[in-house]
Amino acid sequence: MKRILFLLIAASPLLLQAQLVKTLKKSIELKMPGIPAKSKVTGEDSLPGKRGAAVLWHPVQKKYYAAFAGNKTFPLAVFDPAGKRLSAEDQECLNDTRGLWYNPKLKKICGNGYADIGWFSHTLDAKGIPVESEIYAAGMNQPSEQCIGVFNANSNLVYFLYGQHIYAYNADAMAEEDSTIRIYPGKTKKEDIDEEDDGETLSEDYSYNVLIFTGIPKAEFGLLNVVEKQVELYNKKTGLLTQKLRLPADLPTWPAFNFSYTNGIYWAFDQDTRKWTGYK
Repeated sequence: MKRILFLLIAASPLLLQAQLVKTLKKSIELKMPGIPAKSKVTGEDSLPGKRGAAVLWHPVQKKYYAAFAGNKTFPLAVFDPAGKRLSAEDQECLNDTRGLWYNPKLKKICGNGYADIGWFSHTLDAKGIPVESEIYAAGMNQPSEQCIGVFNANSNLVYFLYGQHIYAYNADAMAEEDSTIRIYPGKTKKEDIDEEDDGETLSEDYSYNVLIFTGIPKAEFGLLNVVEKQVELYNKKTGLLTQKLRLPADLPTWPAFNFSYTNGIYWAFDQDTRKWTGYK
């Protein structure tokens, strides 16, 4: 009995390390639309939209909403839980979108736009399709132009990644919180932290404007490591890495955009196929 106990204690660090890494598996696809348009530069047909901004699960409508970044006329698409598109081919984003979230207090889809466009909310028709969009918080309510906002409904905060810091804004007051949350990319132990690193810049190994909020205890925030092809989850209190979620080795990754999280699913966008693929 003592020998068994000794072996379990000795193996516990290895067990913890094994639990740190998980391989994600494909669960769903969302195929984005696009009507070819004549390029002003080449005169050739091109599809509107290139970079994926975000995917959102609407808990009341029971639908997915996916948007391109870059222009308010770029496609936004609405899908049922199985991934069937419900919106028209020419459905537009209505705003130059970066982040998307559902605000249960407002009972609306909300999001943030490029730079000082501000925060917007969508009005849906009876079928759950966006028909109007309103800017309800104009101005630079984010730390940089390309920030993608993510929402914590429990604390009513919108989070943005800038460098190695997470900036929190009150969803009602649109006011930046007094403190930011520091994360330490790739660090699992406090003693490995470089005290001279001020966190102003993020390694090029990571997508610089992609932040996800999972709400998972001790793994609340996530970064996309584009070199290792993995999602890294970080403890909100310590800022340390607690989980690694492996993505397919052949998954296309980019230094920004094209990644999202909603409904317990990690979403990666392929710019060539125009598909969001969900992994669990």
